[in-house]
Amino acid sequence: MGLFDGLTDQQLEQLLAVGVELRFEAGQELFRHGDPADFWWVLLDGAIELVRRTAQDESVVGQMASPGRWAGGFRAWDARGVYLATGRARTAGRLFRVAATDLRALTESWFPFGMHIIEGLFGTARSIESAVRQRDALVTLGTLAAGLAHEINNPAAAAARAVAALKDTCDTLLSSLRQLADGDLAADQFRALDQLRVEVAAPSAPLDPLDLSDLQEDLGSWLTGHGVSQGWSIAPVLAKAGIDVAWCERVADVVTGPALAPALVWVASTFAATDLLGVVSSSTRRVSELVGAVRSYSQLDRASMQDTDLVEGLESTLVMLGHKMRGGLRVERRFGQEVPRISAYAGELNQAWTNLIDNALDAMDGAGTLRLTTRLDGDAVVVEVGDTGPGMPPEVRARAFEAFFTTKDVGKGTGLGLDIVRRIIEERHGGTIGIDSRPGDTVVWVRLPIDRGSSPARP
Repeated sequence: MGLFDGLTDQQLEQLLAVGVELRFEAGQELFRHGDPADFWWVLLDGAIELVRRTAQDESVVGQMASPGRWAGGFRAWDARGVYLATGRARTAGRLFRVAATDLRALTESWFPFGMHIIEGLFGTARSIESAVRQRDALVTLGTLAAGLAHEINNPAAAAARAVAALKDTCDTLLSSLRQLADGDLAADQFRALDQLRVEVAAPSAPLDPLDLSDLQEDLGSWLTGHGVSQGWSIAPVLAKAGIDVAWCERVADVVTGPALAPALVWVASTFAATDLLGVVSSSTRRVSELVGAVRSYSQLDRASMQDTDLVEGLESTLVMLGHKMRGGLRVERRFGQEVPRISAYAGELNQAWTNLIDNALDAMDGAGTLRLTTRLDGDAVVVEVGDTGPGMPPEVRARAFEAFFTTKDVGKGTGLGLDIVRRIIEERHGGTIGIDSRPGDTVVWVRLPIDRGSSPARP
C-alpha cells in the first residue's frame, strides 16, 4: 500500500498498535461534515462516498474507492480541524482508524521536521484567513456604524430642534399668562377659556394640505380683523389643532377687549407645547428602539450558545441596514408562527443575515422586494432571504461559496463573503445553505437544526 511506503517494520507495528480495524456496511455514515476531525481513516477495502450538501440535494464531492485512500485526522496538526465532507459507505468494507492524538504523537516521533512544516502550513493559512476576516469585520463594522449613525441622527436632531422650540414656546406661554393677569382677566373668564381649549378635538387624520392652507388663511384674516398682532404666527398652530373661525368667535364672546390677543396666544402655545413634547417623545423612543436593535444585533449581553429567536435577529439586522432600505425597496415578511427558538450563536447568525440581506439589496439596485421567510421543516428551521433582482448566472452560483470569491467592486459589500457565511451555518451550527436563482427570483436558503446541542463543532 503506497501510503505506508517508507515506514519501517517498527513504525508499522507502532501504527498498528494505536489503530483499530473497523467494518462498515453500505449506507453507514462514518464521519460527518463540520464535526471535529478527531480520527484518521484509511480505507482497506470497499468504497466510501464523500458527500456535501451544496444545494437542496446532497452532492458527492469525492470518493475513497481504492485501498490506501484516507480522510480526516486533521486535528493531529490543527486543533480546530474539522471534516470537510460527510463519509458515507457506498459498499461494505473495512477501515483502519487512528485517533488524531495518537497520529500526532507518532508523526512527531518519526518526522519532527515534517511535523513542523505541516503545523506551519496549517497555522499560516489560518493566521492569514483570521487577519483577512478581522479586517473585513472592521470594514463591515464601519459601514454598519455609519448607517446606524445616519439612522440615529434623524430622530436625535428632531428631538434637539423640538427642545429648542419648546423653550421659546414656554416663554411665550408664560408671557401671555402674565399679560392676561395684568389685564385683570376674571377667574370665571379664564375657566371658560380653558374649557373651550379642552373641548378642541384633534383631527382624526392630517388635513389635506390645500384645506389646511385655506383654514390658516381664514384664521389669519379673522385674527387680523380682531386686532391680534401675532395672528401670522399662531394661525398655523391653531389650524393644525383643528380650530376654526367658529371656535375663535366663541372665545371672543368669553374674552373681550385687549385680553383676546394674549388669550389666543396662550391657547396656541399650549397646543404647540403639546405637539413639541410629542415630537420629543417619538424621537427619543425611536432612538431607544435603535439602541435596543443594536443590542439585540450584537448579542453582547448574552451567552455564546443560547435559545435564539430568528425573527428577532432578522428584524434587528434590518434596522442595522436601514440606511440602505430607501427608494423603491420594500420588505415582505413571511414569518411562520410555528417556528420555535433554536440553540445557536445568535451574534454569528446575525453576521450571516447581514451578508445575505446586504447581497439581496445590492442585487436589486434600489428597487424591488426583499422577502424574508422562516418556516418549520421537521427537526429544523428554514430561513430564506429572497430578492427580485436579475438573478445569479450559473457560473457565479457555482462559485458563490468559494473563499475570497466576489462579484462586487473593492469597498462595496459587507466584507463577509458567502464562504464565511457557509462556515457559520455549516461548521458552527451544523446546518446547510444553498441558492436557488432565476431572473426576478433569487433565494438563499439556510436550514438550521433546532437543537444543536451544548458543544457544537468549532472551525
